[in-house]
Amino acid sequence: MNAYFEKLETAARMNNSRLCVGLDPRPEKIPAPFRNDADPIFAFNKAIIDAAAPYVCAFKPNFAFYEALGVSGLESLKKSIAYIPKEIPIIADAKRGDIGSTAEAYAKGIFEAFGCDAATLSPFLGGDSVAPFLKYAERGMYILCLTSNSGSCDFQMPHDLYLRIAEKVLEWNTAGNCGLVVGATHPDYLKKIRFVAADLPLLIPGIGAQGGDLEAVIPLAADSKGRGYIINVSRGITEAKGDGNFAANIANASSTMRSAINQARGK
Repeated sequence: MNAYFEKLETAARMNNSRLCVGLDPRPEKIPAPFRNDADPIFAFNKAIIDAAAPYVCAFKPNFAFYEALGVSGLESLKKSIAYIPKEIPIIADAKRGDIGSTAEAYAKGIFEAFGCDAATLSPFLGGDSVAPFLKYAERGMYILCLTSNSGSCDFQMPHDLYLRIAEKVLEWNTAGNCGLVVGATHPDYLKKIRFVAADLPLLIPGIGAQGGDLEAVIPLAADSKGRGYIINVSRGITEAKGDGNFAANIANASSTMRSAINQARGK
């Protein structure tokens, strides 16, 4: 097991959790108490990290939400990554996919400049677009296989392209640092992916608002050891409402989701 996936499993055991929380700040959704802070994005993320950390196995900042804010957004991202407890892995949700020196620069940015433990990648340009990332053998790669959005039927499903991607990722996985992104909205297809790639780690978005169902997905997602997947939830936790203050609402949403995942796991 490579260093990233070992760190992930250690965090999963420590917190009895297969929950990954996305850090996808939208300025218009940030509660009023944070807006007067010198760095509202970081203050918002900091509160989420503090409240959710005991219940998660990973955090996943989506780079797009920070890039949209320009330099200040990237500074907030850098501070947020640095604030996450060292024992909890960080997945850069960047979905990078390019070739040559551009791919090398993307990889260097994610793993060296920002210090993330793993990244999401697009396989569309082929092996040479992924190769610069795979050189970071101690880091993790989640490669888009079958996404949770409705448009996944345009290219990923016809001619079983998603299965071809899974097969190709198995070929790329010589360092044991590859996994797949598979949406929770396609449980029947997830079963087929597991038949082809029985033990590749999975990052599973799409639970909650997009219609994914834990009870349907988790029995199909597990590898031969009963693990091998993490469930990502973003707005369902970071924009959670409740009777308490912001921190209490985040903690309660995180704890509730962790419990739901563990119940579906039979744990």
